[in-house]
Amino acid sequence: MPALSIQPKLFPHGVNYMGFARKVWRLLVGIKDGLSLLFLLLFFGLLFAALSARPNPGVVRDGALLLDLDGVVVEEASPIDPLQLLISQSVPIREYASRDLVRAIDAAAADKRIEALALDLTGFLGGGAVHMQEVAGALDRFHAADKKIFTYGFAYTDDALLLAAHSDEIWVDPMGGVAVTGPGGENLYYGDALARFNVTANVYRVGTYKSAVEPYTQNAMSPEARENTTQLLATLWQEWRANVRSARPDADIELVTGDVVAWLAASNNDLAQAALAAGLADRIGTRVEWGERIAQEVGEDHWNKKPGAFAATEFDPWLAHTDKGLDLGKDKRIGVITIAGEISDGDAGPGSAGAERIERLLDNALYDDLAALVVRVDSPGGTVTGSETIRRAILRHRAKGIPIVVSMGNYAASGGYWVATPAHRIFAEPETLTGSIGVFAVFPSFEDLLTEYGVDSDGVRTTGLSGQPDLLAGLTPEVDALLQGSVENTYARFLGLVSEARGISLERADELGQGRVWDGGAARQLGLIDQFGDLDAAIAWAAERADLGDGEYDVRFLGDDVPPYGSLFVQMMASGTETDARGHDLAATFARREMARLARVLDDVDRLMVTEGVQVRCMDCAVLPAGPAATTAPRRGGGVWELLARLTSN
Repeated sequence: MPALSIQPKLFPHGVNYMGFARKVWRLLVGIKDGLSLLFLLLFFGLLFAALSARPNPGVVRDGALLLDLDGVVVEEASPIDPLQLLISQSVPIREYASRDLVRAIDAAAADKRIEALALDLTGFLGGGAVHMQEVAGALDRFHAADKKIFTYGFAYTDDALLLAAHSDEIWVDPMGGVAVTGPGGENLYYGDALARFNVTANVYRVGTYKSAVEPYTQNAMSPEARENTTQLLATLWQEWRANVRSARPDADIELVTGDVVAWLAASNNDLAQAALAAGLADRIGTRVEWGERIAQEVGEDHWNKKPGAFAATEFDPWLAHTDKGLDLGKDKRIGVITIAGEISDGDAGPGSAGAERIERLLDNALYDDLAALVVRVDSPGGTVTGSETIRRAILRHRAKGIPIVVSMGNYAASGGYWVATPAHRIFAEPETLTGSIGVFAVFPSFEDLLTEYGVDSDGVRTTGLSGQPDLLAGLTPEVDALLQGSVENTYARFLGLVSEARGISLERADELGQGRVWDGGAARQLGLIDQFGDLDAAIAWAAERADLGDGEYDVRFLGDDVPPYGSLFVQMMASGTETDARGHDLAATFARREMARLARVLDDVDRLMVTEGVQVRCMDCAVLPAGPAATTAPRRGGGVWELLARLTSN
């Protein structure tokens, strides 16, 4: 049957109205698409402008500097991934770079417009011991400028109390209180649990004190690890008490940490009154009353009629104003590279030490004619390959004949010490954790677990290494020997780097090594560091070594700024909701700490399942009070862990 052909109908005068209508329709659709594209471009242009907006450096008001620290203090703030933020549907904890806080407080001390400092620690979640000392030092300098500091908090724990101790007035909420816990606590050990589920932890290590693998092989702390940890905690506890006593001589720390029951009973279990009685607080009052007290000093806020408002400039616009005034036009520059967080082989960071990223930053700086390089290390280590990549990049700068100086933060241990070996001089603080010169590797295998469920493996090998390492069928003696040999060879290389860098024998390096962690004071006595001092002291030494006088050089921090859109996304996510950390009493504070401890169980197991090769990592540093839990490495995907969970779900 022939196909039908439908011809458009011709109307009078031979006009094809259907064809004309189609053309008009196409024109309208084109106009609609064009307008849609135009509006989309306009929308994204406005969105980009909003996301790119930074705090206005012009909004600086006479009055107080308000530091509302609703997060953690870190060495280097991590960028916020907007996509991950939207997927997780949770507001991330804000991170404050220690040097930003110090710079802001020091600038406020010298500015006549800032009459006082208002420190709100309601949502404060702590920071590393060295960072707390740095911020406390800035508070002392502010006070020395004859300006008052007023601190308010709800539940004061160790880190918050250390900062508050440097205030003129410490306010505690009537429903709040103080709890001095001191460093220490319980570690988690999975040896019996892994045996119960027939999971084999194949451990390869060198170092009597390299306790990183103990959680996977034992059910309790070894005597060597206990000895090392006891010494470290005693030193950190002594430093904390000395700092608080120096700032508040009348504080009765022994009363608060000794007979806690009697201390609370004397105040009828009123935690706020108990804090007042122990000299750890000066006044009891609400945040509104605290604000009214500050308004008496600096004046009321005529722009804000909320109760307790006072004339103030907030941290973000003040920091933007401070940065705007920096003079960066000098010919000579000292570069500062930051190695913060766990060292990995990839491009991670800022906030974590991705070796590829750090190597790229260092190599780009080779063409900047730096007069000196300061390496700021705040890392417990990580992969040996990542650590060696960073070390070699630093050596390329040393080959140019410029001074290389290392400044250690809360910790520079294991891989963190590995990257410090090219330095001409090493600075640290008494609270710094360093050393941990040891090497390990852990590979899980599931041969016993699969056999229990009737799964066997068989095949043909041409050598003992064929198909190895086989995490399902188990490891052969040949691969055991290869892995242990690799670990021992890496340790020998580590000792060689330490021996050459510190001018000691290999035998002495081995005595100082064996995986033992040292505090800054012991490390100085043993020659693992050269002198005490913060980052500014390290920069000053580098300038002197490079024959640069005061005012003759700029300090350039190598790296990209954190994307500006992060804070806007956080504000959008947080709008209409209360910050998780706000308004929590001491019981809730302890509950959050335990929830973080439970989350660490999954982190520990994931770390076992995700084999990362030979490690130069200080696992003790993660549990010692050198840094907040929020700054530890994020959890990785646990594909093997999920498989194990399914296999054992019955």
